[in-house]
Amino acid sequence: MAYLRDLEARHGDAKSSSAPQLSNFLRAAWEDPANDHAHFVVHRNEHGLIMLNRYPYSNGHVLVALAEARPTLQDYTAPQRAHLWELVDFAVELVERALHSQGVNVGVNQGRAAGAGLPEHLHVHVVPRWSGDTNFMATIGEVRVVPDSLESSWQALRAAIRD
Repeated sequence: MAYLRDLEARHGDAKSSSAPQLSNFLRAAWEDPANDHAHFVVHRNEHGLIMLNRYPYSNGHVLVALAEARPTLQDYTAPQRAHLWELVDFAVELVERALHSQGVNVGVNQGRAAGAGLPEHLHVHVVPRWSGDTNFMATIGEVRVVPDSLESSWQALRAAIRD
């Protein structure tokens, strides 16, 4: 609801046919390490970061991105892609250890036509999954129900790093 209210406030009419333009929240989080908690950054290294998705498909849904914004995988060098996949590997390990998921979806939406909400800064979605984690709401009402808070997920993921 916070997302929908924010869109309405920024665009005046939530029913507007024009797609909202997101600011580069990945860049903002990267450039503000003192506020990792506020940005829900779970982990960062010299190459990139892992952060909670503010509008998750499932509890513990994280985004993995390199510091440098580029629109496609091919726009990164081979060493940069290797750093990205090392972060993805760590993100998968982290959500499995912290949240005890029964499965994980890993995906890249490259380009607006593929569903990228921030097409200028490629990122990888790591989505923990459990048997039965979707229900009739997604089918009937096109609504997903995510029962845990971002704060709770952030705390669980950060605690797993210290383990």
